Amino acid sequence: MGENGDIVGRSVKEAAALIRQYFAEMTQAREEGRPTCYVYVMGSFASLLRSFGILPVFSEVVALNTAVRKVAHEYIGIAEDYGYSADVCGYVKADVGLYFKDGDHPMGRIPRPSMAVITNACNTYIKWAEIWERFYRVPIMVVEIPDPSYPGEPHGGGPEDEALYRRYVVDQVWELIHICEKVSGRKFDEESLREHLHYENEMKRHYRRLMELNKHCPAPFDALSHGTAFLGIMNALRGTKEGAEFFRQAVEEMEYKVAHGIGALPEEKFRLFLTGVPCYPIWRRFGEMFNEKGGNFVYSTYMAFASGGGDVDYDFDLERPVESMAEGVMREVRFGLSRLLAQPQCLSKMAEDYQVDGVVFHAIKSCRTVTTGLAESRLVMTHELPQVVTLYLDSDHMDRRVVAEAQMKNRIDAFFEAMAVRKLAKAQER
Repeated sequence: MGENGDIVGRSVKEAAALIRQYFAEMTQAREEGRPTCYVYVMGSFASLLRSFGILPVFSEVVALNTAVRKVAHEYIGIAEDYGYSADVCGYVKADVGLYFKDGDHPMGRIPRPSMAVITNACNTYIKWAEIWERFYRVPIMVVEIPDPSYPGEPHGGGPEDEALYRRYVVDQVWELIHICEKVSGRKFDEESLREHLHYENEMKRHYRRLMELNKHCPAPFDALSHGTAFLGIMNALRGTKEGAEFFRQAVEEMEYKVAHGIGALPEEKFRLFLTGVPCYPIWRRFGEMFNEKGGNFVYSTYMAFASGGGDVDYDFDLERPVESMAEGVMREVRFGLSRLLAQPQCLSKMAEDYQVDGVVFHAIKSCRTVTTGLAESRLVMTHELPQVVTLYLDSDHMDRRVVAEAQMKNRIDAFFEAMAVRKLAKAQER
């Protein structure tokens, strides 16, 4: 295993290298005319696409990297000049700007899509795909995931209904397969799909283990910085041998850190939980404002829904790959929505499981899906878990114009003061 320095910090460096490699692969696909498919993190069907030699282009990953590299405003400005309003999702506007810049991205050249596949996991997905249809004039496949928990759903959630839901999704997957055959010029290869699903199973098993390991105190990784790196690989390399090996080594690193009492921070004073999407325009500074006070994010809803259900306890049955993949995606999208929509019962349970001192609710100006219900969820949590301090922040995941760093820092400082007082009172009670 080598010395401490050989393993601690290894996964973050490797994640950065693999993401650069993924963008290089997209650039190469553009140059070679390789078929590509625009997808989203929830319900990407990446393993199926890869079985046809179609490269999945994760549009959210592409967009957020413009913000991390502090150029998102250029792309957003192009989209707004074209006519998109200020309150439209920043990811969408960055993607529109990318179209008008002919795929020119700070990390490479993004290929035009040969097709696109989406689910109904997010209302923005539907409208965003309509933009692709107008701009690129390529086949768009919408895989509808039925969910009995939706308000107004005509059916219940009994076994008979679930069987109908699965059959409905399986039929749609076969339709997707036929589109992939036309786009790629290849016939469906069940053995190839089985291989990619095997690697996806491995990735998700290791991912679930990582989430469990962070329940230890001190937590071995930060769910904001390290966690977002893990998310990048979970999506970009989904269903690949390289992705499975990355997560195997990440688990090895985190188990080593747990065994030796090494935390993500030199001293973990406060255990935090992030609800919502990170603030990418000031990505590094956003994390520092918490870390420099000893606050470590041990869990985030982002690591749940943005992983495409990576921590859902379900393995694809390789003996029936198509049917099992359909059922797995149905479960993953439902689970992701339960975290995306910040259901109070889910939040309270995770806060207890990870023994958090504080919960940060990060409202996103241009994302109603993430932000809707956050204030209510915070109110419920303060009643259910009065010992947990909460913080509500307003900014954006892409648009730097609505990120007020000084104001944000003042509220974060007050948040830590409240947690310190709460901890002191608790110690005196003993």
